[in-house]
Amino acid sequence: MLSHRTVPAALAAAVIVALVGCSTGADAASDDGRPAVAPVEVSSANTATTPTATTSIGVSPAAPTPGATMASTAAPAIAVAPSPEPSPSKSDGRTRAALLAIPELGLEDLRVVPYEGTTDDWPGTRIQNKGFAASPYGDKGGVGPGEIGNYLVTAHRLSAGGPLRDLPSLDTGDSVFVTAGGVVHEYRITETRKTSFRSARSLAEQRAAVPGEPGKKPTKAMITVSTCATPEDNAAGNFWRDDRGNPEHRIDKVGVLVSSRPGADAPNAS
Repeated sequence: MLSHRTVPAALAAAVIVALVGCSTGADAASDDGRPAVAPVEVSSANTATTPTATTSIGVSPAAPTPGATMASTAAPAIAVAPSPEPSPSKSDGRTRAALLAIPELGLEDLRVVPYEGTTDDWPGTRIQNKGFAASPYGDKGGVGPGEIGNYLVTAHRLSAGGPLRDLPSLDTGDSVFVTAGGVVHEYRITETRKTSFRSARSLAEQRAAVPGEPGKKPTKAMITVSTCATPEDNAAGNFWRDDRGNPEHRIDKVGVLVSSRPGADAPNAS
């Protein structure tokens, strides 16, 4: 027999056993995945005195908190680095068919034909004689539109329709647009240079990857738009001509790429 002083203690122990058994069960796991707490061992004498302990205090199994399992198993957030700013592409050693536009000169959609060679050689001159602009690529040529290096474009000033007749009036800050491969590349004119066909050094400067600086590694996409200086040479009494009829001097407008954006594709210029 239990004395009246030991009954409250036995009753409390029975309540603890009932609470543990209802909320977890002997073999169940807790919501956070940890092993369930085993019930406290209580003698049969003590439990017999409190058969209705659970119902008398209204305890029921606890429902899991919504989202509790997701919170414990969700993968940690992954930091995503911002996309780099667009930059000019590296040259693949070949230029591209393109269209040339110079709004300040009223020039629109001048076809630029690529060829392997160098500025104003025979293949390039034949292209210009058809009224097109010519763009050389290869060991002695330039790069393609929008590529790092020197994009070389030459065209006639007086003959074959004279597409670049007004090139000498192009000023620093004026824009030149080249459309190729569905992209419009905008170059901004930064300087004017003069090339002498009678100087190997001068020709090397015109054709250098960094205009005017042979041997320097390029870091920007640049353009050199070139045409003959026949009127200026004639006015100075210089009537020298090479075997293709070119005068000694060429007028070069040099620019740097300032933007590239989606645009109409250039037609096949072959």
